[in-house]
Amino acid sequence: MKNKLGLIFSIVLLLLLVGLIAGDLFLEKPKPQKNIYEYDLKELRKVDSSLIAYKEVFSFKINSEAVFGLAIDAEDRIYVSGTDKLWIFDSQGQVQSSMKVRGDAHAVSISESGNILLGVGNRVDVRKPDGGLNNSFQIKGAKAYISSLVEREGHVFIADAGQKIVHQYTIDGNKINIIGAKNLDKGIRGFVIPSPYFDLMFGRQGELWVVNPGRHALEAYNDKGDLISSWERTSMQVDGFGGCCNPSHVAMLSDGSFVTSEKGLERIKIHLPSGDFKSVVAAPNQFDAGTTGLDLAVDSNDRIIVLDPSRKMVRIFELKY
Repeated sequence: MKNKLGLIFSIVLLLLLVGLIAGDLFLEKPKPQKNIYEYDLKELRKVDSSLIAYKEVFSFKINSEAVFGLAIDAEDRIYVSGTDKLWIFDSQGQVQSSMKVRGDAHAVSISESGNILLGVGNRVDVRKPDGGLNNSFQIKGAKAYISSLVEREGHVFIADAGQKIVHQYTIDGNKINIIGAKNLDKGIRGFVIPSPYFDLMFGRQGELWVVNPGRHALEAYNDKGDLISSWERTSMQVDGFGGCCNPSHVAMLSDGSFVTSEKGLERIKIHLPSGDFKSVVAAPNQFDAGTTGLDLAVDSNDRIIVLDPSRKMVRIFELKY
């Protein structure tokens, strides 16, 4: 009896084993699908050296726990905001002065009149050229976050990354207008701001250029808020911008060409006034992987000034030829 039970058990076990093998042989298992939208950042980080038209000529370190913003004045002095502080350097990187700041200024700008504008969270501090506080006012809204600001003739234009809009104020803190709100009748699509990088600057004719990073675009407005020009370049290749939101920062050369910096692919480039790609200033391998917040400025000699938050340095680039 025991032998019969053992034989039956062996036959059942054998049948189960055959079934498992047959299942592996005849039931097709799903194969991992390749993500057709995946891109190889390792390859994209490579830049043809013939496209790099600039060289780094010198750099200097900022003695701060963190660095946030960069600006330059009419005398080519370099302003850097860091943890609770603002430094002023000459064009060769020598410290001229420093001042305490009420918080961390993630946005810094110097007006033609010499006013120092600081964006600290939702607050604008307007300081005199000697550093004395001239005025301070807050942007209303629970999500307000100032990522960039500029001032001309008593009007302050403020990029608010939290509320995805540009505010226009008087330097005394009186609100005048908003710029860039969605209005399809006027051709304004609205700003797409997935991250806290939302930059603006004045152009050569006094127009206000605003980055629309989620659309990989730059848009020009007059002071009435009318859209007067724009260009867009979406591409993971060197001729455009990719990722969720680029470029992260912009500046302008004397010929009207745009200097742009990116995150994800840490690179700095030149685009012609038309928006077409011209050349590379610095390739990804010149930065620490994962670097963000590469703020930009251009001096009177068209040197490109770069704030490198990862290395806590200011880095200066000039044309090779």
